[in-house]
Amino acid sequence: MRNEDMFREAGRWLVGGVNSPVRASIKPYPFFTESAKGAYLLDIEGSRYCDYCLAYGPLILGHADPAVVESVSTQLGKGTTYGTPTPLEVDYAKRVCELAPNIEMIRAVNSGTEATMAALRLARAVTGRQAIATVDGGYHGAHDCVLARREGASTVASSPGIIEGQISATRIVDYNDIESLEAALRDRQVAAFIIEPVMGNVGCIPPDNGYLDEVRKVCSEHDTLLIFDETITGFRLAPGGAQEYYGVDADIVTYGKIAGGGLPIGIVGSSRETMERLKPVGDVYNAGTFSGNPLSMAAGLAALDLIASGGVLPLVHSSHERLTRGLDDVLPEGAVLNHAPGMFQVYFGRDEVRCARDARAADQPRFMQFWKKLFSKGFFLPPSQFESNFISRCHDERIIDATLEAMESALR
Repeated sequence: MRNEDMFREAGRWLVGGVNSPVRASIKPYPFFTESAKGAYLLDIEGSRYCDYCLAYGPLILGHADPAVVESVSTQLGKGTTYGTPTPLEVDYAKRVCELAPNIEMIRAVNSGTEATMAALRLARAVTGRQAIATVDGGYHGAHDCVLARREGASTVASSPGIIEGQISATRIVDYNDIESLEAALRDRQVAAFIIEPVMGNVGCIPPDNGYLDEVRKVCSEHDTLLIFDETITGFRLAPGGAQEYYGVDADIVTYGKIAGGGLPIGIVGSSRETMERLKPVGDVYNAGTFSGNPLSMAAGLAALDLIASGGVLPLVHSSHERLTRGLDDVLPEGAVLNHAPGMFQVYFGRDEVRCARDARAADQPRFMQFWKKLFSKGFFLPPSQFESNFISRCHDERIIDATLEAMESALR
């Protein structure tokens, strides 16, 4: 079946023909993936694409990594879910705590959305405060209190169906602007400031030098818990994520994507004292039928074991450096490349992009021209200015050099 026909059929049974809106961003219709291996996707028409979307971040090992496939296959033969504890959960928790030494305990859930929702509930319980602060353009999942945006001096819901009371205690600050954060925390009513250490849902925006250190300092001064949402940066920038890479410890950390080895997962981690506020030890409710699912634990543990072995991130970071150096050399005047280890994005019509406001002001039609030319050459990047591109360990020198050649041509 052709992609066009499949999309027409999908529209009869799925809202907009997809299960997540960004997948419908390719116009007039998306391609439908038949299979994937390494750095490549194969669609139902037989077209092959070099993949820099990588399922929007989880696949740092590439598609169908043999160790992950073997681990999941072994577990699949033993059962898919039990409703009881498993040894895999214990081994997985140990590995996460080894990689992020300031984390003493975790709770496994099923998505980044669940993880940030649990982290904010936990922070409110620990501090006894109601308000939270987040960053303009930040993304922390699809639950109500973080689906908020600024409208003038007010905070309003960014989706219909959210009641005013659910976002009235949400304060929005600017990224890379410490004065904005200080103003939001000044009345000492904010339970937690949740932030992506590197913004990944407005493209890719890394922190200014020293910004996260100042964030840590300001939060401590105002008795506000600092939550790093490392759904994207976790186990990518360094084995210990952004905390290790930037040398800044958060009070609570959330993980997803890479943490599941390509299967659904979310993780909340913190000190033993904080985590033991969760039931069944404490009084803060969190539960889930599939939390700690053995298939996700098997895939995630296989992925984290490979990262801990030291054989993954050096390859990813080397390819990242090769690509970003080469792309910097061919970018035209009036374009800027933002990047952090293993992730990058190009913006047109801007000299710098330091916050969401800058990203929104970039030339989005010019970006989509660039995207379409690359797509026509067999390179699949996320089809949005406001997503990040990712690199896996399967993106070797040959692939990077072919990518740079295609990018140089697409920029003409």
